[in-house]
Amino acid sequence: MKSTFTTLLLLCCGISFAQITKVDSTRKLKDVVIQGYYNTQPLLRSVSAVTLLDSNQLKNQQNTSLVSSFNTITGVRMEERSPGSYRLSLRGSLLRSPFGIRNIKIYIDELPLTDAGGNTYLNALDPTAIQSAEVYKGPEANIFGANTGGAVLIRSAGLDQNKIEASLTAGSYGLFHQTANIERSFKNYSFSIVEGYQRSDGYRQNSGMERKYLQTSHRWNYNNKGSLKLFAFYSDLSYKTPGGLTLTQMQQDPKAGRPATPTLPGAVTQQAGIYNQTTFAGITNTYQLSENFKHVVSIFTTYTDFKNPFITNYEKRYESTLGLRTFLEYIHSKENLKVNAQLGIESAGTKTQVRNFNNNAGEATAMQASDWLKANQDFAFLRLNFDIGQKLLIELASSINFFNYKYESIFPIPVAKQKRTFTEQWMPKLAASYLLNNSLSLRASISKGYSPPTIAEVRSSDNNINNNLQAELGWNYEAGLRFNSRNNRFYANANVFQFELRDAIVRRLNANDTEFFINAGGTRQKGIELETSFWIIKNEESFLTGIQLRSSYSYSHFRFSDFQNGNTDFTGNKLTGVPANVIVSNLLFESKIGVYLFAQHNYTSMIPLNDANTAFADKYHLIELKAGIRDLKMGKTKIEFFAGINNLLNEKYSLGNDLNAVGNRYYNPAAGLNFYSGLAVKL
Repeated sequence: MKSTFTTLLLLCCGISFAQITKVDSTRKLKDVVIQGYYNTQPLLRSVSAVTLLDSNQLKNQQNTSLVSSFNTITGVRMEERSPGSYRLSLRGSLLRSPFGIRNIKIYIDELPLTDAGGNTYLNALDPTAIQSAEVYKGPEANIFGANTGGAVLIRSAGLDQNKIEASLTAGSYGLFHQTANIERSFKNYSFSIVEGYQRSDGYRQNSGMERKYLQTSHRWNYNNKGSLKLFAFYSDLSYKTPGGLTLTQMQQDPKAGRPATPTLPGAVTQQAGIYNQTTFAGITNTYQLSENFKHVVSIFTTYTDFKNPFITNYEKRYESTLGLRTFLEYIHSKENLKVNAQLGIESAGTKTQVRNFNNNAGEATAMQASDWLKANQDFAFLRLNFDIGQKLLIELASSINFFNYKYESIFPIPVAKQKRTFTEQWMPKLAASYLLNNSLSLRASISKGYSPPTIAEVRSSDNNINNNLQAELGWNYEAGLRFNSRNNRFYANANVFQFELRDAIVRRLNANDTEFFINAGGTRQKGIELETSFWIIKNEESFLTGIQLRSSYSYSHFRFSDFQNGNTDFTGNKLTGVPANVIVSNLLFESKIGVYLFAQHNYTSMIPLNDANTAFADKYHLIELKAGIRDLKMGKTKIEFFAGINNLLNEKYSLGNDLNAVGNRYYNPAAGLNFYSGLAVKL
C-alpha cells in the first residue's frame, strides 16, 4: 500500500512539475505515432489501449531478454522461469500457459507469428531483431482474430538506412550474446540481415540455454504504386527447464533443479528441456490501386521441429503452418471528414504430428502415444474509422471467426480421422476518442473477445485428445484519458476497464504431473492503469542533454466468478498468478559526450499461486542499472561501451511461478545480484 501511494504521489507530482517547469519549451519533440495495421495515427488520438515500445526504450534495456522491456507496460506481465522460457500475459492470468504464449495474437511485420493452433514462439526471436512493438491490451478479435487477451505488433529491423552493426555482451552465469546487422538501401530495393547467437549456463541446475538466429528482410518497389516485401527467419533454440521447488526447497538451495520423489525422477536426471527449431517466412505485396484504394496481400508459412524431454515423458512435435491474409483499404478525405475502411480475411491451417515416448535420462525410448491434428482458423473482418473535424475519431469493427480441428489417433488405440467444428462467432468493437483540446483526449470502447482452445490444450501432456473444451468468450468495457503537452515533453495516460470472461480455460495437473485443461467457470477483471513519461530536461545544446522519468502503475482487481474445481467453489478468490499492484519506474540521464545512465525499479505485490488462495509468492523490488557511453568515434566507426547490474538488492524471488503445482512446487527462483557488460560497433 505504501508503494502504491508513493507512485500515485509521483504521478501527480510529475503532472504538477510539467505544468510549472519551463524546459526548452521552444523545441518540440516528435509526436508519438502508432502504425497499427496499416492505420497510422498519433498515439494521443488512438481509440485503443495501446502502448508503444520504441527503439529508444528497447536500447536502454539489457539486450538479451525482452522481459524488463515488456514489464514496463501497464497491464502486462512477462515472465522467464529460466533463460529463454517466456510467458506473456496481457491483463490476465497465466492459467492457460504452463509455458509459452497463448490467447494473444502476435504479428511480426504484418505477418501472423501466432499459428492456427494458437501458439506463439516469441522466444525464437533474438531481442535485437525487434525494432519496436505496439501492445494492444484487451480483446482485439475484431481485426486480429481469436483472442481475449490482446495483440502485439512487432516491427523488425528497418530497411531505410545504410549501416553495419555488431555487438558483444557477456555477463554472470556464462552469459554471452553476439549480434550482427547489415542494412542497405538503394533506389528501388533495400535489404537487411540480422544474425544473433546467445548462450547462458543459467542460475539454477539444468537451466542453460542456447539460441542461433538468422533473419532477413527485402523490399522491392517495383513501380511507383507497388512494393513487394519478404521477411524470413530461422531460429535454433534450446533451453533446459529446472522445474519448480517447494518453499522449503527454495529456501534450502534456490539453485537446485527439481529433485526426485519416491515415484518420479528429478529434472537433472531426465535432462528436462525444450528444443525448438523454427523456420518462418512471409511475402507481402502492397499495391495502390488508385488515390482511394489500396490492396495488401500476404502469404506466410512456418515449420517447427519441437522436442520436450520432461519428467514423465519425451514429446516430439512437428508443426507446419500455411496462411493468407489480405485486405482492401479505402481512404476518403473531405474538409471535416476522413473515412478509412479495411475489409479483409485471414486464413491459416496448422498441421501437428505429436508423439510421446518414455524418457530415459533424456533419451526417447518406448512410444506412449502418437496423434495427428490439424487446426484451421479463419476470419473475415471489417474496420471503419471516421475522423470528424480532426477531433472525434470513431471506430466500428467486427470479425466473424471460424475454427475447427481434425484429429487422428495412431497409437496406442487407432482412431479414424474425425473433425470438431466450433460455432462461428461475431466479434464486434465500438470505440471512440475525442480531442477535448490539442493536448487532452477522452476515449471509450466496448469489445468482445473469443479464444478457442489451442492445440496444446486439446492434446496436452496427458496424451488424450480433449473434445470437451469450449471457447472462452468475454466482453470488455473501457474508458481512458490521454494528455500530451504541446511540446511533447510530458505524456500521461489513464485507463479503467472491466472484462467479463465466460468458460475460462484453466490448466489442471494429474498426480504424475501430466496436464489437462477444463472450462472452470468465469472471471471478472477490473483494473486501473496509469502511465507517465516526462522529459525533465531535453536540450541538445547543454552538457546534460536529457533527463527522462517514466512511470507506470497497474491495479488488478481480478476475481473468479462461478469458478469451480470438482466440488470446490473458488468464486470470489483472487485470480491465480496475477499481482494486485505493479509499479515500474525508470530514470534516464543522457549527456552531450554520449555518457548515459539508466535506472529502473519494479515493485510487484504478492501473487496468488493456487486457485484456493492458500499460497502466495512474496512481493519483491527489482532494481536494474545500465550505464555506458555511445557514439565514440574512431574515424567513421561509432563505438558504444556499456555495463549493467540486475537485481541490485539481491532479492529472493521467482520470475515465473508454476501455478496450482502438484506437491506445492510453485517456485522457480530467479538469479540474485548479477552483472553484464559489452560493446557495440556501428559503421
